[in-house]
Amino acid sequence: MAIIEAHHLSKTFQQHRRFPGFWGAIRTLFTHEYITRQAVRDISFAVERGEAVGYVGPNGAGKSTTIKMLTGVLVPTSGTVLVNGRMPHKARQENARRIGVIFGQRSQLWWELPVIDSFDLHRHMYRIRHDQYAKNLAFFEELLCLKEFLHSPVRQLSLGQRMRAEIALALLHDPDILFLDEPTIGLDITAKDRIREFLQAVNREREVTIILTSHDLKDIEEICSRIVIINQGDLAYDGAVSDLKTRLGNQRTLTIEFSHDPGPITISGVTLLQDDGSRKQFQFDKAVLSTYEVLSALAEKYPVVDISLEDTDIEDIIRTLYNSMGEQALEREQLDTWTRGKAVTK
Repeated sequence: MAIIEAHHLSKTFQQHRRFPGFWGAIRTLFTHEYITRQAVRDISFAVERGEAVGYVGPNGAGKSTTIKMLTGVLVPTSGTVLVNGRMPHKARQENARRIGVIFGQRSQLWWELPVIDSFDLHRHMYRIRHDQYAKNLAFFEELLCLKEFLHSPVRQLSLGQRMRAEIALALLHDPDILFLDEPTIGLDITAKDRIREFLQAVNREREVTIILTSHDLKDIEEICSRIVIINQGDLAYDGAVSDLKTRLGNQRTLTIEFSHDPGPITISGVTLLQDDGSRKQFQFDKAVLSTYEVLSALAEKYPVVDISLEDTDIEDIIRTLYNSMGEQALEREQLDTWTRGKAVTK
């Protein structure tokens, strides 16, 4: 059974129209014109219990708006959303008891108090049993290494320490779903790795459903098996990360070091990306040519000393998808303009 169900979900906002210039500013004061902006447009998806789903898209795509509707902060303009069988905006207290939320850099910890005091306040707010609280705290202390700063004021913590404490706080009451909006932004590599490993463990061992938005696509690749991509309010892709990589990630990059510069090299189906004399970089489609075929063709004719092979990473794949979506949007806009022009002509 799906723990999250969104059916034809849409959200529009009305913004007061502002006019440029001095006289425009005066006109703005006395007019009541509004611009309607559609943040989310007719989105449908379902998330099963225990899934880890990456929810990604460019800035302004509608990610945070969707998360706020799922958590009950915003009311959908149209469509329906169910979380644990409830409409979040109509059952906010019940919904809040079953979810954990982290919105980027917006802290839920008390700035001047030690971390342990924030945890204790959270225990009282959610009426967590003492044995449950002690068990969860011990689990988080071990996996997130909280002991070193548990009794320190929040204002004295590093960004990485604070984010670890935020995640532990969001999970203290054993929520069914954890919503994470940019949890690793600004963190160093070590802190990111620790948080990723912890989220993997929570998802695997406790079957906590994770909905993760992040511009660091390494987060998505390591934590989530499924990815939902939204662009300009529309659902652009919903499927397995591995399927997306298979669909758009067939390009392989081959870097070869030769004993000396062999000069120009031409192989059918292989593109030269970079030529630094004795070191050259090639790209080919692994669905068309195998690595063995490419290497054999090169080694037969040229003095190969060393090689390195790289698959297309997730960031390049998403970038390719964004570019194709941008081209499609431009084509639709041009078609609309052409259609309006034909209508005017008639």
